Amino acid sequence: MSVRPRTWLLFLAILACASPALAQGRKAAAKSPDNDTCLACHGDPAAKNDAGRVIGLDNDKFTASIHGTLGLACVDCHVDLKKTTDFPHAEKLAPVNCATCHDAAVASYSSSIHAAARRQDHGSVAATCVDCHSTHEIRSSKDPESRTYPLNLPGTCSRCHGDPNIIAQGHIRIGNVAELYKDSIHGRAVSRSGLLVAANCTSCHGSHDIRQRTDPASRVARANIPATCGSCHEGIKTMYDSGVHGSALASGNAAAPVCADCHTAHQIQRADVTSWRLDVIRECGTCHADKIKTYRDTFHGQVTSLGFVRVATCRTCHPTASAGFAQYDPHADKMNAARNPVLYYAAIFMKWLLIGVFGFFGLHTALWLPRSYAARRARAQEAAKS
Repeated sequence: MSVRPRTWLLFLAILACASPALAQGRKAAAKSPDNDTCLACHGDPAAKNDAGRVIGLDNDKFTASIHGTLGLACVDCHVDLKKTTDFPHAEKLAPVNCATCHDAAVASYSSSIHAAARRQDHGSVAATCVDCHSTHEIRSSKDPESRTYPLNLPGTCSRCHGDPNIIAQGHIRIGNVAELYKDSIHGRAVSRSGLLVAANCTSCHGSHDIRQRTDPASRVARANIPATCGSCHEGIKTMYDSGVHGSALASGNAAAPVCADCHTAHQIQRADVTSWRLDVIRECGTCHADKIKTYRDTFHGQVTSLGFVRVATCRTCHPTASAGFAQYDPHADKMNAARNPVLYYAAIFMKWLLIGVFGFFGLHTALWLPRSYAARRARAQEAAKS
């Protein structure tokens, strides 16, 4: 099919008008520098600027990072360089906004104690995204090389919560929890046994929305601790809920004991070792002061203070123990007439019996002493006459 000359002329005219626009579009697209352009200056990990600050990165590590594997470009994070053609670029760049891609995580972080600290003090050392995830080497939390991999996470948190200078500068009142966790049953399970399921920092505190323990929404707020621990110890949580402590907490008694009251928070030990069994008696006494006093007066309390612990049930030590034997009251209180009337009146009787016996023989001795003295004197005089 033939094309009329006038049509060709019209086509060429349109093309001539469109060419500058197309050229300008290609020029605008070329304004976004690619990674190779950035690496021309930043590709040496030891590179520094005039102020002596390191500006280089390890491209191999970036390539292996989660951003590198996804094919992200430098300007996807450093967005103010997308239209830059003049290099070297300005020294001061806009902060990277992680919320561009990770809006949910950043929103959670904004409600955390770390974000609150930075809002209150612009010079705060509170953790930001890069403190936990790094910058150009960010890896998936499922990657064993990641800072947030379960086995590496305690070390990541320890970079702040195990540093005395940061603890002091950040006014972290609970102190060096990293050392306490390291020696706990959870810490040893991670560092020595390599158990991925062992509790680490985020298991109890969460990840991005770590909140202060006084915040009712915190995972470690007093009322929420049983549920937090129960996320791993489900069977223990069930027993706790049906026990007197769990029932008291459920009824609204905020002072009812929770897991951390008996087991502590970061320094949790095995519950089947002798040291914990001996210490738990003291822990119970912090709430039950009257009970611990009466228990200390019993045989069991006294041998416990010598370092002995219960070994199993009553029949382990008392083979013939019956059901009645198990009704022994380990907290019998001789001062409580309502609870222990027999013991109360028996104690009164024994006290007055003791007073009576000592009183009677004391009086007898007092009355006998002058007579004894007179008799001794008479014998001495008789001896002198003879």
